Amino acid sequence: MIDNDMKKKLPIGIDDFCKIRTEGFYYVDKTAMIRDLLNAWGEVNLFTRPRRFGKSLNMSIMEVLL
Repeated sequence: MIDNDMKKKLPIGIDDFCKIRTEGFYYVDKTAMIRDLLNAWGEVNLFTRPRRFGKSLNMSIMEVLL
């Protein structure tokens, strides 16, 4: 059984990467995917995902890493 104090919060509605990392939210590391994206970067890159699917968070991650 997991202690409630050890459970991480889900970052529902939070699109700020720094806030997620510093305030103990659950996070799946996608930096390898970002590396692959940057290696295959085109003149135009279209990010089509349903709403609430992490587009803004991914942009925030790229902003922090670059």
